[in-house]
Amino acid sequence: MNSTLRQAVGIDVAQNELVVCLSKIDKLNNVDMIANSVFENTPSGYKKLLAWTKKNAEKKVSIRYVMEATGVYHERFAYFLDEQNQDVSIVLPNKISNFVRTLDIKTVTDKTSSQAIARFGLERKLDSWNRPDPVFVQLRKLTREREQITVDRTSLICQLHAEEKAAVKNARTIERITMRIELIELQESEIMEDIKKLLSENKELKARINRAKTIPGVGLITAVTVFAETYGFDLIRSKRQLASYAGFDVREKTSGTSVSSTPHISKRGNRHLRKCMYMPSLQAKEKNSEFEAVYTRLLGKHGIKMKALVAIQRRLLELIYTIDKSGKPFDKNYAKSSSKKNVKASKELAYA
Repeated sequence: MNSTLRQAVGIDVAQNELVVCLSKIDKLNNVDMIANSVFENTPSGYKKLLAWTKKNAEKKVSIRYVMEATGVYHERFAYFLDEQNQDVSIVLPNKISNFVRTLDIKTVTDKTSSQAIARFGLERKLDSWNRPDPVFVQLRKLTREREQITVDRTSLICQLHAEEKAAVKNARTIERITMRIELIELQESEIMEDIKKLLSENKELKARINRAKTIPGVGLITAVTVFAETYGFDLIRSKRQLASYAGFDVREKTSGTSVSSTPHISKRGNRHLRKCMYMPSLQAKEKNSEFEAVYTRLLGKHGIKMKALVAIQRRLLELIYTIDKSGKPFDKNYAKSSSKKNVKASKELAYA
C-alpha cells in the first residue's frame, strides 16, 4: 500500500459559497479525490469547512488549501485560514485555467473546478500565501475608487456639454451637473491626498514608486495602480506571468491549413492594470525614441494604432517590473553606454 505524500483542499470561490474538494497524492503520483462538499462563504461556513477537512483527511499528513485570486471573494477565507495557522496558496487564475486545459475535463462545473484546483495543489510546488502589506490593500481601494469617479466625471462632462448645446436649455439641470462635477473633483483631490499620505508613511514603497516614475510616460497614479493591483508584485515571478495576469498575453489558434485565427491579447486578466497603461503608452511613444520606433514599426506592419499601443502598454508594464526588481531607475542611455558584452542585458533593462 502506497503511503500518502501530500493532501490538498481545492476551493472554487464564489460570492456566497465555497465549493471544495479534498484530495491526496501518493508516492507513485496517484491522485485520489477523497471528498467534495459546499460551504457558505461566511465565518460560520469557514469553521464547518475546517471541521469537515479534519474529519475526512489523514491525520498525520500535511494539508494545503489552494484557491484562485478571485476578486475580493476569497480574501476573508484566506485571512481566516491564516489566523488558524493553515498552509494557504493563492494562485493567479490564468495558471489554473492553463492547467485545466491539460486535463481531460469535458464538463466544467464548480465541482470539477475545485477538483482541478486541488490537483494543481498536489502536482505543483506552490508558495505559501502571506497577508499582503496593508498599504497595498489601501492603495488598491483608493486607486479603484479614483478610477470609478473619473469615469463618472467623464459621463457628467458629456451630459453637461449636450445640455449646454441643446436648443432648449435647462439652467437648473446645468447647475446640478456642474455641482456634481465639482464634487467629484473635490473627492479626487481627497483621494490623491490619501495616496500621498500613505506613501509618505512608507519610505521604501515611495522609493519604489519614484523609480517606476523615471520610465517615460509613467506617472504617480500609473505606478501606484500597478503596485496596488499586484500587491507589490507579491504573486508575480516573471514578466511573462505579469503580462498574463494583466491580460496582455497573446492568444492564437492555428491547426493545419483549415483553422487559423488572428492573434489577439486574451484580456483574461486584471482590467485595472490594462486600463491604467493606456495613457502612459500615448505619452511614452512621444517622450522616448525607442517606444516611438516600436510604435512606428508595428503600425507600418498592420496599420492598426491600438495594436501598436497595446504592445507599448505591455512593454511599459513589464519595464516597471524589471526596474523594481533591479532597484535601478530607468536610463535611456544605459544600453548605448554599455559594452558589447552587456548589450543584451542592457536592452532587457531599458526596453523589457
